[in-house]
Amino acid sequence: MKHIFNKGKVSTKPTLLMLHGTGGNELDLLPLAGMIDDEASVLSVRGNVLENGMPRFFKRLAEGVFDEEDLIFRTKELNEFLDEAAEKYGFDRNNVIAVGYSNGANIAASLMFHYQNALKGAILHHPMVPRRGIELPDLTGTPVFIAAGTNDPICPPSESEELKSLLEKAGADVELHWENRGHQLTREEVEAAAQWYLGREK
Repeated sequence: MKHIFNKGKVSTKPTLLMLHGTGGNELDLLPLAGMIDDEASVLSVRGNVLENGMPRFFKRLAEGVFDEEDLIFRTKELNEFLDEAAEKYGFDRNNVIAVGYSNGANIAASLMFHYQNALKGAILHHPMVPRRGIELPDLTGTPVFIAAGTNDPICPPSESEELKSLLEKAGADVELHWENRGHQLTREEVEAAAQWYLGREK
């Protein structure tokens, strides 16, 4: 997978896995990584699927309708890529925190839905429920921050609430942060995520 790896100043810190939204690339979220933890290693990945020339992490059948088969395949692909990258770059595979926006947040959530130890935690900006009707792995104690917009036309508030509930049922420790906005990524929610992350690191 196309990616950028920037080695951090402090090796004991988590590696931040940056996952862009539809039409983005591996450069998009690098400023976010700096706002969250400028001493952590950063692995920023580009989605392997193209939709009308726009990179994504998995296919969709329509707006908000995921191609489930492709989602499962791409989630496995990303999980295996993380194993390889950890070996190649020498970071702790068990200390990866995903930071995803929109489509990137969905694949990050999908990693947690399918693989017990894929992520140590996650910051999900405007995610949707990746799959319904499946048994989630045991996520006891996994910290998750969800940022959502009350007027989000792509990801309605009920979607964020449902994702929180599903993750909590699997044992995750979820904080849901609301902005009175739409689907855009706002500085305020990134700052809230950074505060949350700082609190987890202490």
